[in-house]
Amino acid sequence: MSTSSLREQILLVDDEEEALLELAELLENEHFCCHTATSVDAALRQLTRHPDVALVITDLRMPGESGIGLIKRLRDHTARQHLPVIVMSGHADLDDVSDLLRLHVLDLFRKPIYHARLLETLENLFPKPLLTAIK
Repeated sequence: MSTSSLREQILLVDDEEEALLELAELLENEHFCCHTATSVDAALRQLTRHPDVALVITDLRMPGESGIGLIKRLRDHTARQHLPVIVMSGHADLDDVSDLLRLHVLDLFRKPIYHARLLETLENLFPKPLLTAIK
């Protein structure tokens, strides 16, 4: 796929590699450019490598630092404090939801993710560019 036909860059963070690859494939089929990371440290490295990332989708519960830790680090970083974040989790509780609201996350998706709802959310965030027919 040519770079000119790609939509925004998205960083996907999840310690479950199979889920990560499945989500990346789904979004790449919608012409998003996906970068992946299996930990908070790897996610921060990816953001340094790819400063044009327009959205982070992160798992909440991961070994080591959690998704909330990642979001706090983003919010403390001047250049990334307004970067939109979507959180996915199979185990969020009320305290997590409270933290996520305070950190201004865009949305919380329960795992397994309902793909149609995620794609609708992304379409609202990043509408597909109008394609002009070439004759």
